[in-house]
Amino acid sequence: MTDTHEFIASLDDSIGCLGDRREFFDSRRELVVTRAPGRLDLMGGIADYSGSLVLQWPIQSAVYVATQRHKSKTLRIASVPEVLDQPPRLFEITLDELLNSDYSTLRGRFNEEPKNHWAAYVAGAFPVLMRETNTSFPEGARIFIRSAVPEGKGVSSSAALEVASMQAVAAAYEQKIPAAELALLCQKVENLVVGAPCGVMDQMTASCGEANRLLELLCQPAELKGAIRLPEELEIWGIDSGIRHSVGGAAYRAVRTAAFMGYRIIAELAGFSSKQTGAGHLVVDDPRWNGYLANISPKELEREYAAHIPKCMSGRDFLDDYDGITDTVTSVDPAVEYSVSAATRHPIYEHARVNNFASILKNWKGDDDQARKLGGLMYESHESYSACGLGSDGTDQLIALVRETAGADLYGAKITGGGSGGTVAVLGRRGAGTTVHKVAARYHELTGYVPAIISGSSPGANAFGFVKIPNR
Repeated sequence: MTDTHEFIASLDDSIGCLGDRREFFDSRRELVVTRAPGRLDLMGGIADYSGSLVLQWPIQSAVYVATQRHKSKTLRIASVPEVLDQPPRLFEITLDELLNSDYSTLRGRFNEEPKNHWAAYVAGAFPVLMRETNTSFPEGARIFIRSAVPEGKGVSSSAALEVASMQAVAAAYEQKIPAAELALLCQKVENLVVGAPCGVMDQMTASCGEANRLLELLCQPAELKGAIRLPEELEIWGIDSGIRHSVGGAAYRAVRTAAFMGYRIIAELAGFSSKQTGAGHLVVDDPRWNGYLANISPKELEREYAAHIPKCMSGRDFLDDYDGITDTVTSVDPAVEYSVSAATRHPIYEHARVNNFASILKNWKGDDDQARKLGGLMYESHESYSACGLGSDGTDQLIALVRETAGADLYGAKITGGGSGGTVAVLGRRGAGTTVHKVAARYHELTGYVPAIISGSSPGANAFGFVKIPNR
């Protein structure tokens, strides 16, 4: 890939912004280079943690990581921006502190120092590999990062960073980890070390994605169904709203928790028994839906359970009536008021929408009616996001502009990723880039913000593998 060769060719110049490159990498030792792309969440989104089918598009923009083992027992990480107009970020930690601390301690360490929080996505690979795969680290490492995936835009810069870093560390320490397993390990980094309650779709796309194909993933917990080729008549873009997004934010966490509260209420109505495990987690004996909201059909929800699910419920009232939720990465806060009904309905209806969307693509005949149906499903998904409380003025405005500007060129759009800002994914006729730019220009006129436009696709980290650069 051209950008890979450019990264390797410019490595010395990029490291030069840190000072003397010889103080960072040892020219006598080989480097391992890896790559992982960001993604656009075309359908599925936040329903992943409730077991939905999701369709994810690996984008052209990617994170590159160069790793070298080092004789010292320290980990030193440097990250430079794609355009060298900002200072690099540096972080260093001893292997003893990194590997001898439990997940909770490490999470606290990274969270109490906001300027170093970014490093948790990279450094977390070491304790997770040690604990989950028994990988040993006899030496430290130097890790150099350059990312073209914009942060806080809802295109999964964090998962791309985690996957590229994990792949590099595994290769440098001679560990062979299957792509899907690597994605699950990266999810542990984000859940347990970073402290963000994300699902696994982002890491799976960054690891297992294929260029110009939608990754089809059933999140129960991570069943790869394959990759769906995007029809020649269609094209996908992303338009950045300029509003920062975060899956670690309070809104995303509250919606996730509320969805699990809804499941707990339904499980109780269905007569399923529950118990607390030794680790303090709740387990429900659920032979009907296997613990996933997405396995409940919309008709079943409306017929048997919808009337019993409150629109809103305080955490305190919920805990008075139930013994917790089955989520292992969030818990119910007694002081929070949760929108239980909307958060419960979203994954149930979204799973049905995504299956419908995938079926249309798999039975594509190339007619405009099919394309309009796809777009309609995207608009429905966006409205459901907003009902959960994860919309934003900027993304809603972009959706409205796509509808107004669509004509014969654009079919549909929806917020991408965990919501509350970030990027809008747009589906349109191939070659409709001019119309997409018109939407972006109009958004600029209305808001003063110049939105970035994301286009193109590229393979995931597994397809790329790794490149070894011998001593130089």
